[in-house]
Amino acid sequence: MLVETVFRSEDVPAADRFECWRELMSRAYAPMELRSDHAADFRVHQRLIGLGAVSVWPGEFLPLVFRRTPKLIRQSDPEVYQLTLVLKGSGTLILGRDEVTCDAYEFHTNESSRPSETWTGQEQLRIVGVEFPKEQLPMPRGRADQAIGRRMSAKEGVGALLAQFLIQLTSDTAQYAPEDGPRLGMVVTDLVAALFAHSLGSDTSLAPDTRRRTLTLRIQAFIQRHLHDPDLTPRSIAAAHHISLSYLHRLFLDEDATVAFWIRRQRLERARHDLTNPAFRTAPIHSIATRWGFTHHADFSRAFRTAYGLPPRDYRHQATHSWAQTQR
Repeated sequence: MLVETVFRSEDVPAADRFECWRELMSRAYAPMELRSDHAADFRVHQRLIGLGAVSVWPGEFLPLVFRRTPKLIRQSDPEVYQLTLVLKGSGTLILGRDEVTCDAYEFHTNESSRPSETWTGQEQLRIVGVEFPKEQLPMPRGRADQAIGRRMSAKEGVGALLAQFLIQLTSDTAQYAPEDGPRLGMVVTDLVAALFAHSLGSDTSLAPDTRRRTLTLRIQAFIQRHLHDPDLTPRSIAAAHHISLSYLHRLFLDEDATVAFWIRRQRLERARHDLTNPAFRTAPIHSIATRWGFTHHADFSRAFRTAYGLPPRDYRHQATHSWAQTQR
């Protein structure tokens, strides 16, 4: 499991909740002023997940105001960028004379070195925050600074890819080992850099390695969305992304798998999940196989047995028996 710290307001006496959380935020990010009309009985649930130099913090809390003043910046400046995915509610950022409001499924961007004020809306806010040292972002500092304060969508393009990654990452950290943290942190900063570059209208400021890794992630997301299509092939994937077939294969060298093997592995895992899902216990096995792009049942059965050690029917029977045992 990844290194994770959890703060729940209900674990602290009501009179101390707001101050305890303010201290946590100041230690985790940078000294800041916080105020809220709900400070007397503040409610918050926040997790802090360490990914090497990158921190990800999903949280849900009542309306409040964050402030970074010139005095606080002189007191301590960790020189970090902050990006926040708003999942519920809204927030308004004031940077100098600029003001921008972000609603659900938009990104709010900020940095520790500039005075700022952030107001959340009148309803409970649910977010996933990301913080990392400026030096970690694989693009020139000046270009990255230009992206701060911009309104960025999490509904399409690289913004949707980053949002999907953050939501999946924070929904279940138990599937990762501690040593996965720094690698996952690199994925986050690559995607943030790509999002910043997109918001500025060009990706020429990105390092070549970052462009390549981001393209690979976009292709993998494309594959996940089209696993049901039996005509999904390396050639069709290359054409959809306007790259050569040979370049597509080179991108997957870092994945320790060919493109075709990666597609098959994802399809098998989706089928395995359906076979163990009680909601699909009456669905014919061949229909599950077809749903995930397998057109020949014999090929599916052979590939499934090779991957999981049992034929699909036996695997489902074993999973169904285990599930029934837990319901007694």
